[in-house]
Amino acid sequence: MYLMRIGAPGAEKPVARLDDETYVDLSDLVTDFDEAFFDRGGLNRIDQVVAERAAAGRTSRFAGERIGAPIARPHQILCIGLNYRDHAAETDQAVPDEPILFTKSPNTLIGPNDDVRIPRGSTKPDWEVELGIVIGRRTSYLDSVEEARDVIAGYTVVNDVSERAFQMERGGQWTKGKSAETFNPAGPWLVTPDEIGDVLALDMWLDVNGVRRQTGSTKTMIFDPYFVVHHLSQFLVLEPGDLINTGTPPGVGMGFTPPIWLRPGDVMELGIAGLGTQRQNVVAPR
Repeated sequence: MYLMRIGAPGAEKPVARLDDETYVDLSDLVTDFDEAFFDRGGLNRIDQVVAERAAAGRTSRFAGERIGAPIARPHQILCIGLNYRDHAAETDQAVPDEPILFTKSPNTLIGPNDDVRIPRGSTKPDWEVELGIVIGRRTSYLDSVEEARDVIAGYTVVNDVSERAFQMERGGQWTKGKSAETFNPAGPWLVTPDEIGDVLALDMWLDVNGVRRQTGSTKTMIFDPYFVVHHLSQFLVLEPGDLINTGTPPGVGMGFTPPIWLRPGDVMELGIAGLGTQRQNVVAPR
């Protein structure tokens, strides 16, 4: 399935995308794609409903509605740093021996085509196309990497927007360089694993103002999604609907000589094969 949330911010309705033109409205059955939905086995409950409604012609046509993030605000957004060898090299940092973990504030989550706002005092805002994992059930202390497959509800495209001066030059941890408002566009869809041939062979890309900046593939990850979920479960409880950003391939702004930073008026376009595309306008601080 391809799950979406469409409508104005704070008033999105849950739907299942059938194709670029049509969807099945699920708002009479599902309050939202949130923690309660995943915790109660919502994906299994709606699977048959979507098929039946589609077969019966109980579908609607997209009419230019805003696309929200495909999940409601999660309990937590967890992020893996330096998870591609070539990205670690371009930032002049060592390849990690185990996943580097940091967090983003859950209120950074926005829709895939919403504006990204540069924060006050920012001098080095940057981009990062990433594969996002959504957790399907409460999870801790998984016994094996293989077991992690069963707790993943699906995957989505994420732009892990970053402020490098806040992240790297202001002391402390990375979180404050990652958690400004609008710094986590996600979507357009939550794609369930059965729709993806091989999550470890997905092409990724990101353009700024029509110029290709990032080109990569999930096949070059250091720690794959299953390893990441298993690893994190040894240290903290993963809740249903949690989002995990799994790292970015090379081509971020800080990796260029000289570095390239986002400015108001810039346009970011990005995508992952099979998971859809995003487009964000960069706007000035409040």
